[in-house]
Amino acid sequence: MTNFGKSLTLKHIKLIIFDCDGVLIDSEILSKRVLLKMLNELGAKASGDYFDRHFLGHSYEHVSAKILEDYGVVLPKQFKDDYHQSLMQTFSKELVPTPELKVLLSQLKLPICVATSSSPERVKHALSVTELTDYFSNCVFTSSEVKRGKPAPDIFLHAAKKMGVPPEHCLVIEDSTAGITAAKAANMPVIKYAGASHLKNLRTEVSNVKDDAVTIHEWKQLFELAPSLISKD
Repeated sequence: MTNFGKSLTLKHIKLIIFDCDGVLIDSEILSKRVLLKMLNELGAKASGDYFDRHFLGHSYEHVSAKILEDYGVVLPKQFKDDYHQSLMQTFSKELVPTPELKVLLSQLKLPICVATSSSPERVKHALSVTELTDYFSNCVFTSSEVKRGKPAPDIFLHAAKKMGVPPEHCLVIEDSTAGITAAKAANMPVIKYAGASHLKNLRTEVSNVKDDAVTIHEWKQLFELAPSLISKD
């Protein structure tokens, strides 16, 4: 049985802020495959575990700096565009929402939005491919709109301000340690979603991560955790 912890209180929540990759869309396993292949071709032979530990939830700028620091490889100027193009092609063929997400979204009675480290073009394409666009019309916020990406709190504070909700009344749903750290820095309660493909086989490792976040592995567990968020109509 999931241990939801004693410190999480959700009865005053007025807005749910979703991360995108690995939360709304089952994309991280695709991103990992495409990025590691391209890095390997440049001589940066990063492992899947390295990707999980250092790239999840972070911006491209962070990834680029980390590769230089750990592998001494400077990513070519064209690398970002090439990666973006290859990933978009992969998304078009393989990307799906996380399991049962649409059931959840159709029953939530609170306002929702997206706050992501992805580029505006990438998240727009991802939501379109997975037919999630209508759920998040005019309420998608990206790290391009703030000075600092996750684990800084800027993107979540920006989203809360734009949506007109105080930070303490926002619930963040994240999959990465960087995102969880950002939510806590923004003074927002946070739930870790660990139901996407990149975490499904890593439940032991997920449980051992010292991010002190309530973890759910299926969206129906949010119903159990916070029935007040769900419409009964």
